[in-house]
Amino acid sequence: MTKNLDNDGLKSIIDNYDIFYIDLWGVVHNGINLHQKAVDTLIEISKVKKEYVLLTNAPRPNKTVKIFLEKMNLDKEIRDKVYTSGEATLTYLKKNYLNKKFYHIGPTRDFDLFVDFKDCKRKSVEDSTYLLCTGLFDDHDEDLSYYQKLFEKHVNKKMICTNPDLIVDRGKKRELCAGSVALVFEKMGGEVIYFGKPFPEVYNQSINNKNKKVLSIGDNLNTDIKGANFLNYDSLLISNGVHKDEINKDGIEKVSRKYEVVVNFIQTELKW
Repeated sequence: MTKNLDNDGLKSIIDNYDIFYIDLWGVVHNGINLHQKAVDTLIEISKVKKEYVLLTNAPRPNKTVKIFLEKMNLDKEIRDKVYTSGEATLTYLKKNYLNKKFYHIGPTRDFDLFVDFKDCKRKSVEDSTYLLCTGLFDDHDEDLSYYQKLFEKHVNKKMICTNPDLIVDRGKKRELCAGSVALVFEKMGGEVIYFGKPFPEVYNQSINNKNKKVLSIGDNLNTDIKGANFLNYDSLLISNGVHKDEINKDGIEKVSRKYEVVVNFIQTELKW
């Protein structure tokens, strides 16, 4: 049974945990504006001397996301808690794929992810050894059939996906993410290596979590909550996010069963 914390707040369970993995997009901001109650909650978590990581499936290095958050006027002390799926990917690529030719699938703004090995980038998918997916092309950001045609003769190559999210809400607009492209590739028989939630490596890279009691907070059942389930962490779902309409229609218990996840706690928005 999922417990609703709208009345009691996060403070009612704060003493039960040592570390909090907190999603950024959908919890702390919506891509345009900060959620002030969530920001206030982060300040309170620090006041009671608990640790947290702003764990995000952003296909960018940590420093890039910190700059983005600075422009949103988020305090440096909070920004410094960021850890991205892009950073986890970068560590892996430098170790295993540094000198291999790749074809980049995603917007040009994601260039900073591979700037250290930009000479390996190829303009044609035919000339590449592997595929690096950070999102969708700006001029093909809604039509997944385009990618099916693109991959038709290249399913023998591996794809590195830097963001397992399928969708995200930017303000009031819903957008496709890299995970949707990777899913097309997988359904065609291709192999995808994912970095980010729900996969364990990004959690383990971000902070020392050994023998710690952990709560994972996010708005996405497929990533934030499923990741918590995989690692045997407790979970708190922010319901005013990507699953808002489903939860309003069917309730959290039915929606949880649909996605085959366990949700321990729920809040409309993150608040202390």
